Amino acid sequence: MNDQAIADLCIAAAQSASVPGDVEANVERHLRFVEAAHRAGAVLLLFPELSLSGYEPALVGRCALQPDDPRLAPLRAQAMAHGLHLIVGAPLASGQARPFIGAMLFRPDGTTATYAKHHLHPGEERFAVPGNAAGASHSINGETMALAICADTSQPVHAEVAAASGASLYLAGSLISEAGYAADAAQLAQRAARHRFGVLLANHGAPSGGYACAGRSAFWAPGGECVAAMPGPGEGLLLLRRQAGAWSGDALPLAG
Repeated sequence: MNDQAIADLCIAAAQSASVPGDVEANVERHLRFVEAAHRAGAVLLLFPELSLSGYEPALVGRCALQPDDPRLAPLRAQAMAHGLHLIVGAPLASGQARPFIGAMLFRPDGTTATYAKHHLHPGEERFAVPGNAAGASHSINGETMALAICADTSQPVHAEVAAASGASLYLAGSLISEAGYAADAAQLAQRAARHRFGVLLANHGAPSGGYACAGRSAFWAPGGECVAAMPGPGEGLLLLRRQAGAWSGDALPLAG
């Protein structure tokens, strides 16, 4: 573990499986990943799109959340206890009949932030509304990270907004099927190459919403090289370390 001790940045993607529509059960599953990321020395942990509800169009409306929801208190507490920037996927209450497809950031200091998916995938307008902000950037340990949710990454302007904010990390919580993975992975590599930032993908590790999810969560270093990826579906933690400007990574299965 010498590399872990001297890495100047350690981040992780949770390749998780979601229980359809069961927020409480998914919080418990998330906490397993939080503990694993903490043990590995990560300061940031990214979950897939709609990880707290599953990608379940018929269910997301009744699962709409805000960061102060009491059911999420264990996530906030563990982010604080472990000094972890924790990014989870959730339907966000929008004040309208349909929720946002969102991401929640729990910071080590107890504060929270949200981002609502700006570019919906065709068909998602049936159960969600798009967010108004073209992007969301946050600071972590001297880095600027930009959040993206799935179809956001297919729109070049989204990555351009992230790059203009000074982002060194582009963090994509997604649901990518087996059929769509090759094209989406190539696109993410292109974003890393064009904008010279690292791209971290957290994908679902099991079927959700009728999709056979590909897994294969991955990290592309600035320049576009894929330095680490999960081998396929199944739950696990993708751990990335940067040392003297060079990235390396490990795919760690999550037992139980």
